[in-house]
Amino acid sequence: MRRQIGVLIDRRGWTAYVVVGNYQQIVIPSLGKHRTGEQRLKGLRCVHTHLQHEALTHDDLMDLTFLHLDLMAAITMKENGDPDKVHVAHLLPEDTDGANWEILPPLGSWELDIDCQGLIRSLESEFARKLRVQKVRKHWDRAITVSVSTAPKQEAKDSTAELRELAETCRIAVVETVIQRIRRVNPRFLMGKGKLSELVILALQKGADLLIFDQELNPSQVRSITDCTELRVIDRTQLILDIFAQRAQSREGKIQVELAQLQYLLPRLVGKGTAMSRLAGGIGGRGPGETKLENDRRRVRKRISQLEKLLVSVQKQRAQRRSKRIKKELPVISIIGYTNAGKSTLLNTLTGSSVLAESSLFATLDPTSRRKRLPKDVEVIVTDTVGFIRKLPRELMSAFRATLEELEDADLLIHVIDINNPRFPRQIESVEQILEELHLEHIPVLRVLNKQDLLDSVTAKNLAQKWGGLPISANDKDSLDPLLDSIEVYVSSIERCSKLFCRQ
Repeated sequence: MRRQIGVLIDRRGWTAYVVVGNYQQIVIPSLGKHRTGEQRLKGLRCVHTHLQHEALTHDDLMDLTFLHLDLMAAITMKENGDPDKVHVAHLLPEDTDGANWEILPPLGSWELDIDCQGLIRSLESEFARKLRVQKVRKHWDRAITVSVSTAPKQEAKDSTAELRELAETCRIAVVETVIQRIRRVNPRFLMGKGKLSELVILALQKGADLLIFDQELNPSQVRSITDCTELRVIDRTQLILDIFAQRAQSREGKIQVELAQLQYLLPRLVGKGTAMSRLAGGIGGRGPGETKLENDRRRVRKRISQLEKLLVSVQKQRAQRRSKRIKKELPVISIIGYTNAGKSTLLNTLTGSSVLAESSLFATLDPTSRRKRLPKDVEVIVTDTVGFIRKLPRELMSAFRATLEELEDADLLIHVIDINNPRFPRQIESVEQILEELHLEHIPVLRVLNKQDLLDSVTAKNLAQKWGGLPISANDKDSLDPLLDSIEVYVSSIERCSKLFCRQ
């Protein structure tokens, strides 16, 4: 036939598939119904022919990797068609000298008594033992965070460190982080296929079933990476949306989060292309009805329209509440800052309230307003807001516009900065960039450097001078006196300006 022939054999010794290829290669079919078990291997070994005197090829090793096969074996042929040498490879539970697999010495056709089943059992036992050694909280998913970027390495490290915090907030255990700096992004896989194969083996060794990419993936990239690795794949945006969905408590918050999720989902509903479409109508377009994909898209669009109408009513309600505050002429002070900087704790300490405040990302989604009487008998309204984050998803910015509009009526913004976080300079940049995008740069901003109690006094003082902020501890009322004095100065200047405006 002058064609390569291969068989896929299961653990019982039965032939599951027979594959006929061309002169150069065979193409293994989809093995979806053969699910990878707890021991991570597929339960199938591939034995196929090579028509030339060649050992295992790169394609053979990629199939071994991406399909999690028990073994990959290639039989070379003699001139008369008899078998010559058998080349065998298997995956390794851990890297050995930079190799993710082991290629056995070539075997003669009479030397095949290698106890294949025993070898596979010992490999799976070692994989299982490696997984037991890793400490992961019960019921948490295992994930590998991945950054593929042209940015400097330190910036990528900071970003993946934050991605790890986001994952842990979502009850995901990060078992490994992979950072790759590239000159040009692969439009299909984001990274090269060789690096992707290393990622698959790493997931196999670490027991990970989820890949979290720091970069936003387009729908085709998610599909390509998922099909190639047989792992679940999400990106930073999807992770943040999931956290927001878990944290949303109020009706308004749930509406905004659902809208953001549907706006993210809609372009990712992918089917079999326009050839299958029945929406066009006309000849060839009439028949039993819409395809499932088109029906899903129509329902998503309809729901988005409903949610947008609900948000319009929310905006009207907020506008009414703001107009009442304006009539009472009470200055509005909004607390802003990066997520988990201590904004809710500061609100609680300032106003004596009991808003949820915990050391986790996005603990607050719904804005909360409280009255505060300053020492000089001046009353103000203090508002807590949703935390900002670097690469804040566009869908969230759009969906939370009703919430973010609250900031437009603020007379003063208190920017809370966690100076105990080593990434706080980048966090300051991110917050200021978001303020520019919201066109709020005209509102005066007062920086407060939170968590000074976690640093020595000299360091806190130097940081305050460098960044032009007031060092405080949000949970220590005594440390807030300089902040209250500064707020009173701003409020008095606002009142003077308003009186001058009225006289004019």
